[in-house]
Amino acid sequence: MLKVSQCRIVRNHLMKTCRINNRINNNNKNMNKTLFTHEQRQKSTTSLSDTDDTIPLDFMVEEIATEGEWAGCSRQFMAPLRISVRGNDILTNPLFNKGTAFKMGERDRLRFRGLLPPRRLNMHVQKERFLKAMRAEESPIKKNILLEDLHDRNETLYHRVIVDHVEEVAPLIYTPTVGQACKEFGMRYRRPRGMYFTQEDRGHMASMVYNWPNKDVHVIVVTDGSRILGLGDLGANGMGIPIGKLSLYCAAGGIAPHRVLPVVIDAGTDNQELLDDKFYLGIQQKRLHGKAYYQLVDEFMQAVRHRWPNVLVQFEDFSSDKAQKLLNHYRNNHLVFNDDIQGTGSTTLAGILGALRARGEQVGSLGNQRIVIAGAGSAGIGVAQTLLQAMIEQGRTIEEAKRCFFVLDAKGLLGTEDMDKLSPEQKLFARQEDGGMSLLEVVTKYKPTMLLGMTGVGGLFTEPIVKEMAKHCTRPVIFPLSNPTSKAECTAEQAFTWTNGACIFASGSPFDPVLVQDGRTLYPTQCNNMYIFPGLGLGATICGAERITDKMLYVAAEALANHVSEEELAEGKVFPHISNIREVSLKVAVAVIEEAIREGQATKFKGKTIHDLDDYVRKKMYDPVYVPLVEKREVTI
Repeated sequence: MLKVSQCRIVRNHLMKTCRINNRINNNNKNMNKTLFTHEQRQKSTTSLSDTDDTIPLDFMVEEIATEGEWAGCSRQFMAPLRISVRGNDILTNPLFNKGTAFKMGERDRLRFRGLLPPRRLNMHVQKERFLKAMRAEESPIKKNILLEDLHDRNETLYHRVIVDHVEEVAPLIYTPTVGQACKEFGMRYRRPRGMYFTQEDRGHMASMVYNWPNKDVHVIVVTDGSRILGLGDLGANGMGIPIGKLSLYCAAGGIAPHRVLPVVIDAGTDNQELLDDKFYLGIQQKRLHGKAYYQLVDEFMQAVRHRWPNVLVQFEDFSSDKAQKLLNHYRNNHLVFNDDIQGTGSTTLAGILGALRARGEQVGSLGNQRIVIAGAGSAGIGVAQTLLQAMIEQGRTIEEAKRCFFVLDAKGLLGTEDMDKLSPEQKLFARQEDGGMSLLEVVTKYKPTMLLGMTGVGGLFTEPIVKEMAKHCTRPVIFPLSNPTSKAECTAEQAFTWTNGACIFASGSPFDPVLVQDGRTLYPTQCNNMYIFPGLGLGATICGAERITDKMLYVAAEALANHVSEEELAEGKVFPHISNIREVSLKVAVAVIEEAIREGQATKFKGKTIHDLDDYVRKKMYDPVYVPLVEKREVTI
């Protein structure tokens, strides 16, 4: 150990050395400055004057490397993500894992050097490799399996694939393929995703929700599996629906994947095949009904609202006898949304407004239409309610608007003679005459201008029905909206063929372009709720909306309808191209936020003035790119 006198000698020597070094450095700086000024004078081509002290803008342009581990990547600053795990735990966490894209510096810093192959691949190459493997499969369900495997390994790459190839991938992760994925959910189960709540969990849900590791959940999609698409009661196998919906929330709506939560409320199942299946993963008991069922749902709602007070809860694929009741119970004091009722209604309204534009009519002429709706379940009645509200918004009285509708269930046209058998929502559309009339009879007598199907009965729109519509309407609107494809009321080819290419067509499931007799190629568009719900959820959560109102659904539909170009309308399309889905979601979100501000319920915007709302929302949207990871550690001195 040095003595005090020795320490003084060392200190004085170091101070003297520092002063000498500083003089040398200053001399070098002056010399460099002189040389730089001399070189500037010699360059007559430079755009900078001798007195210009600004940095040229092209100096700040990031050059993308073409080789090495940074090939195809930018070194531009990105705020790092601080994480509390390290080593192999990162590689097994799909939220953080980048796979072979981890740079060598990260592999060292995060302590898993040597646990990955040495070659580093950027995201572009990773995506190219995955697409090659996926496209080698012919079966949509096998492609779905590959996508979900990627989802479980690397969420960033998974959502990048969806964003860049949404037209190709969306039908594989959602309708129509998700129906088969749900039916096979038990046999294909690999790793946990989401949460399950059952009758056995009563009294424990307030603590259960804290088992979910992510603290900032913005959107929950929940189902009880009682009515999955047109497939009926699939019980806990319905988890595929919330997972698929939330993938679209992230990719299309720009909500970060750590802020979403898929949920199944497993109240049992009445599907005997599942009750007898030894591989079924849900509760093998008959479904709860009545008081026990609603208490189960209510405890769940209170638990999630207690942990995440501002969370949006989206009800998905609940049976018709419960869906409307749940929505009515919670919609005025919770931030809730039923996609089957409100989402389908808003999306259909947007398609109809687009159809009016395609026919050269004013969107305000909605109240002049005669609309037949086949299907009086939650989706059909939800569409009717949304269209009714839109007509009232455009200046019609409720009685004038009601006269525009002809709603049919399996027994025929809803009539007042059966009021005791109808729900309160169905009663609104019951007609005083012709109750029980068949679909063909209604079309023949009332000559509708629009025919919408939400029955789940494949082939319901027969050739005589469609041709009868075409007799009295130059450009009939035909929307068979049931999912999956096998449940569609008619195909695009049938509708275009039977109307000689005159109809305006949109469907719940995708169909290929159709070549008609006169040589034209017509492009059917998909009336897909993904045009509405991601943007609606994005807008509601960004502004801190207290509830989803009917006016928000109306402005969301307007924003979507206004995004359809004249060129798209000329091709027979009433929805924008699906590749523009993120821009559509942005416009829908902005419209919802503006309406929330007008209604005084944008809690996160109180006291704020935002001059460019489009730019503000765009910056809030999640973009699936790799960001630097930093281990969260305590540093003490």
